[in-house]
Amino acid sequence: MSDSVMRNCVVRDLGRMGYLEALGIQREIATERKQGGSIDHLLLVEHPHVITTGRNGRAENLLVSEEMLRRAGVEFYETDRGGDVTYHGPGQIVGYPVMDLRQWRRDVGAFAHAIEQVLIDTLAAFDIRAARLGKCTGVWVGDAKIGALGVHLSRWVSTHGWALNVSTDLKYFQYIVPCGLTKPVTSMAALGVHADIEDVKAAMTRHFGEIFDFEMQAELVPAGRFS
Repeated sequence: MSDSVMRNCVVRDLGRMGYLEALGIQREIATERKQGGSIDHLLLVEHPHVITTGRNGRAENLLVSEEMLRRAGVEFYETDRGGDVTYHGPGQIVGYPVMDLRQWRRDVGAFAHAIEQVLIDTLAAFDIRAARLGKCTGVWVGDAKIGALGVHLSRWVSTHGWALNVSTDLKYFQYIVPCGLTKPVTSMAALGVHADIEDVKAAMTRHFGEIFDFEMQAELVPAGRFS
């Protein structure tokens, strides 16, 4: 945790929203932050079925054609985040911290480590013992991945973030080699913890604030903004 004074961060629940629409919101806030406006945000969202690949993505880690994905109702996008290929879908909480790291800590490794800690602490609140796994990114229960992360920094302002499997339909991971690793994936539900997703979001928000020294506040967004 940083030694800085506590700062404000807006948490905004986007509900169920398409990947590109949520990306547009991130980019708008990030532009404002880079220009010295707005304040840091944490966006929480559930996406319809979508597979994304990061800057380091390898084509062979997408195991089916884009046409087969479309027939299965899964969208596909290339992104500017770090990491390889991953899946997002209903029952999964995706967190997008759009924050200026110059006001926290100018350290990419510390940022990734802190995000992992947010997920570890969130899962601990539901009696799930998760941890890091060697040099692999993300959060694991045993050798199964339950939380993934991939971020992008521009002028020290972050976009993209993490995904935590709450009640995710894990069969959709069959289309990819998740994050380029031939390891299993799991979810809170698969581990026998059937938590309400709103309760998980609340715990995640609380632990995000604790780890990053934020006073978390909800925002009522004016009509028309981010539309």
